[in-house]
Amino acid sequence: MYEYEIQRYRYADLIRRGAEARLAREVVLARRAARRAARRTGRHEASGTESHTPRHRRHRSARAA
Repeated sequence: MYEYEIQRYRYADLIRRGAEARLAREVVLARRAARRAARRTGRHEASGTESHTPRHRRHRSARAA
């Protein structure tokens, strides 16, 4: 019976992880769609999606480590 209980917990954990992954994908897709819609209409919302500094995310030239 011990192996059966472990299997049930593993199965429940897999189901939970799958649901979390699906929810995360839905959130990402919804954010992308909102950004696309904002770009199409030409207005940007100040909800923290835009950077406050004019800096680029990466350096223009690669540098040695």
